[in-house]
Amino acid sequence: MDMVIQILLLVLGFALLVKGADWFVDGAAGIATKFGIPQLVIGLTIVAMGTSAPEAAVSITAAFAGNAEITIGNIVGSNVLNILIILGITALVYPVAVQKSSLIFDIPVVLFATAILFVLGYDGNISRLDGIIMLVVFVAYLFFLFWDAKRPKKLESVEVQQEEAENEETKNERKNLSLPKALIFTVIGLVLIVAGSNFVVKSATFIATALGLSQRFIGLTIVALGTSLPELFTSVTAAMKKNSDIAVGNIVGSNIFNILFIVGLSGLIIPVPFDPAFRFDTLVSGVAAILLLLCSLPKKRLSRIAGIFFLICYAVYFYMIW
Repeated sequence: MDMVIQILLLVLGFALLVKGADWFVDGAAGIATKFGIPQLVIGLTIVAMGTSAPEAAVSITAAFAGNAEITIGNIVGSNVLNILIILGITALVYPVAVQKSSLIFDIPVVLFATAILFVLGYDGNISRLDGIIMLVVFVAYLFFLFWDAKRPKKLESVEVQQEEAENEETKNERKNLSLPKALIFTVIGLVLIVAGSNFVVKSATFIATALGLSQRFIGLTIVALGTSLPELFTSVTAAMKKNSDIAVGNIVGSNIFNILFIVGLSGLIIPVPFDPAFRFDTLVSGVAAILLLLCSLPKKRLSRIAGIFFLICYAVYFYMIW
């Protein structure tokens, strides 16, 4: 009976995380729009934090609870799952366009961030100094994005013009959200995220112990899937609407944020142990990013065949950690 209750609480936790992240993004973006904060800033900061809020909440909560394997497993597992499962499924729904900027900069940054995690965690610990290093790199990445966005562009493609039109439409919709309502959405969303993260961490830990599964496995699979639900829904919905070009940006940005900001912040707040077993998982995360780059380079898109290949790769990885 206890197991059934914990499973229900786990599902409830995931539901709270997804809904909380959704309301947090809408509310926070509405506030930013009311104060005239540029759309770029909203996308790079508030929306990025909102879609990765479940990972952040679960990882930091697990770190404080002493469940370090869930902290690191959640982040590394989410990054592997984001590419191999979410982009795999998305590509099956509709071929995923990959922008040139993602190929020459963003995906290499994911590889760089993954390498940083591997090197800093190799001694078995993400210290406060390691956390500071990650956060500094993350801030440098944001500064580059701001600088690049402000550079004059010689020629804008049809896709860029369409994206700007969609952003303007979204901005106008957010203007219709009153400031009090935006504040309420933000606060309620944050409360749901925190509550959901507590349910997920406690339930996942109970289930892992009861079934004799390691917290590493639970963090890499069940918790990683649950906290990646916002990215899954966003990417698949975009593909169904034939706006799949935003899917890669959503996933790549989330993976960078997960490592540099969430692990960095977790390590800054409280040193996080890095089990040697996670070296393998971190390498797999890097390989997944390399596969994304290689499969996207020829035609600047992920085909349905690439999507099937990604799903097969994840099945092999799942078998290896089972």
